[in-house]
Amino acid sequence: MITYPNPGKANTDATLRLALDCARERNLPLVLASSTGETALALLELLKQTPHPGSVVVVSHVYGMEVPGENDMPPETRQAIEAAGVPVVTAAHALSGGERGLSKRFGGVFPVELIAHTLRMFGQGTKVCVEIAAMALDAGRVPSGTPVVAVGGTAQGVDTACVLTPGYTADILSTKVHEVLCKPYL
Repeated sequence: MITYPNPGKANTDATLRLALDCARERNLPLVLASSTGETALALLELLKQTPHPGSVVVVSHVYGMEVPGENDMPPETRQAIEAAGVPVVTAAHALSGGERGLSKRFGGVFPVELIAHTLRMFGQGTKVCVEIAAMALDAGRVPSGTPVVAVGGTAQGVDTACVLTPGYTADILSTKVHEVLCKPYL
């Protein structure tokens, strides 16, 4: 496992290269978190240099995350990613979704939020990896029971990559994290 001294965007290139190499070597699907699409476009540039024969899926933020009715990924960026043959999944966050609305309204913490906070003990990117893999599975973009290389991060860019077998959101505790390829030191 590679441990970066700090979290964040500075680790994006190294994380993408490591994740892509692992996905190629093991012939696994790659699932990438990208809220604005900037990280997805960086991955597309790497794929031009050395293509990945397996599937690649991008998972974006939900609409209304920052501004009601809007998405952080500009439509032209989404179109460019999809034109390259990479689907973009946009769905309710597997580890917050409806529960965050309840906790904001009524106070307290709900079970799925406990899972998210527990995963954050390993880093924000680890939580994101589990979450986006479940979202991609829910959307039918990765096969059930198949390990994937999931790539997530802390704030901007990516700094964490894991090999995991996602569970559907409705069975999230069946998720198995097999290996952490890289993450920031906490």
